[in-house]
Amino acid sequence: MDFMTDHNVQKYMEDGYVVLDGLLTSQECDELRQRMTDIVDRMDVPEHCRITFSTYHDEQLKKQGNADYFITSGDKIRFFFEKGVFDDKGEFIVPKQRSLNKVGHALHAYEPLYKKVTHSPKVQGIAKKLGLVNPVILQSMYIFKQPGIGGEVTPHQDATFLYTEPLGRVMGLWIALEDATVNNGCLWFIPGSHNSGISRRMVRTPKGTFPLTDFIGREQAYAEEKFIAAPVKKGGVVLIHGEVVHRSAENISEDSRHVYTFHIMESQDTHWSPDNWLQPTEELPFPPLYTK
Repeated sequence: MDFMTDHNVQKYMEDGYVVLDGLLTSQECDELRQRMTDIVDRMDVPEHCRITFSTYHDEQLKKQGNADYFITSGDKIRFFFEKGVFDDKGEFIVPKQRSLNKVGHALHAYEPLYKKVTHSPKVQGIAKKLGLVNPVILQSMYIFKQPGIGGEVTPHQDATFLYTEPLGRVMGLWIALEDATVNNGCLWFIPGSHNSGISRRMVRTPKGTFPLTDFIGREQAYAEEKFIAAPVKKGGVVLIHGEVVHRSAENISEDSRHVYTFHIMESQDTHWSPDNWLQPTEELPFPPLYTK
């Protein structure tokens, strides 16, 4: 029996998202979390995070360092921190394991446990059930949503950042490694909003200019009452259409909400925009999802 049913497919097509329970076992979730603990224990904090925030010039250096670090992270494993976790000397004021917002963007390529999950038979089965012919993996992230400080993610569409022609070729898979609840920052969606296109794009700016990215258009205002919560149990996955509007609230609880998430794209008859921040590299072309 397929992991994803015909009813699930219909719901995904109609709403732009669907929650599927039981993609991973509890033990598999714990193994992914333990591996990330090991990675964070050994991480080197990037130099731009260590800059003393004393002058305007230093602040600009930090911003440029952040931008460079982000825009060249597509084929690497890099560390992105919550606000307010460093003092003015660049030292941690919270435990290191509690400092991170996310780790990205190529866990799927370089970390065997994450690679195994990304290419798992269930994930490949989902893509086949949705009729994807030649899906490739664009990026992957581990998101922490730290207790008490896990920041809000404002309403957005993934296609703003991962733009294709035609649209509708990108899907996110958002795997809960702990229960994701209304209290600790689960996702919220506007069902059916994937049918209205996008109003904003993030693009690379011309070489030699700063900032390195900019936005064309602007995010629409969305009525709060249109959003529907999508809690998901540990081991479950949320499939996210690239154009569906979604958000998550701050984590004001005492529980973390760890997630492994990655994006895939149907590459057949699809043009990946050269203006996207994320670009395949010689070291890491977008790898095919289907493996023998």
